[in-house]
Amino acid sequence: MFHALVLEKNPEFSAAVREVDDSFLSEGDVTVDVAYSTLNYKDGLAITNRSPVVRSWPMVAGIDGAGTVVESSSPLWRPGDEVVLNGFGVGETHKGCLAGRARLRGEWLIRKPPRFTPRQAMAIGTAGYTAMLCVLALERHGLKPGDGKVLVTGATGGVGSVAVALLSALGHQVVGATGKAGEHDWLRQLGAAAVIERSELSAPGKPLQKERWAAVVDAVGSHTLANACAQTRYGGVVAACGLAQGMDLPATVAPFILRGIALQGIDSVMAPLARREEAWARLSRDLDLARLDAMTTEVPLVAAVGEAQRLMAGQVRGRIVVKTAA
Repeated sequence: MFHALVLEKNPEFSAAVREVDDSFLSEGDVTVDVAYSTLNYKDGLAITNRSPVVRSWPMVAGIDGAGTVVESSSPLWRPGDEVVLNGFGVGETHKGCLAGRARLRGEWLIRKPPRFTPRQAMAIGTAGYTAMLCVLALERHGLKPGDGKVLVTGATGGVGSVAVALLSALGHQVVGATGKAGEHDWLRQLGAAAVIERSELSAPGKPLQKERWAAVVDAVGSHTLANACAQTRYGGVVAACGLAQGMDLPATVAPFILRGIALQGIDSVMAPLARREEAWARLSRDLDLARLDAMTTEVPLVAAVGEAQRLMAGQVRGRIVVKTAA
């Protein structure tokens, strides 16, 4: 028996930690004792029932997990291997990792980088791994340190905080955008050279604006993304990975056809294995662990529902790690 954060709709929605056993798990060829999970924005949406993230009921929440293989019929893994899981529909259509145990598919897992403990791997989680995918996309477009200011929207969130830490460590001049006036000093501690109010970006703006950014990491969408594109310098690149403000994109083609900017969408859920391994290898090389620790809060599994509610209310900064092991 072990504890799991179970989401049910029977017919009313509920989210509660309760005791289950292995028979409750989904099918899979690898069983993992989960040591830590985390709360990403998508987890918050699922646990608070704010969006139809979950498509199979009942569901165990948790799109991320880090732990140790205890059983495996997969040729890729054997008992004792330390693994990390991000995405692949886990916590949406396949029971997830906000639990003491998860049954998964071997091809979804990657080997935990030796530099990270399971807790640190989940302090990174999908949010941090997505931030690294964004950085890789900017680099593939040719961004180099010294090219100019790099904007990070939603800078106090999971993706944003890791992106600030990564980009600054790589030598970029990072500008964080946030609506949390009390967190400006914290963002500077993570490496931001400057901080702007999100209100500069969140309202409808002109199709083409003053050129400010060599590149952008956007986790917000809607008018924020539209304004970021309108302010990106000639030949710059914008990596879009989130929708905290909305799924809409009220923009024009002007920045694309008059300044030649690129808008790169970032998918973390179904990204191929090679790209995942590249991202985690770069995280292992480039992420400052002291800064990672500074942005991380740990809570027990029983507190996960309350923390998810705080996350969706905009009351959380950085990353939330959930200890799932008993």
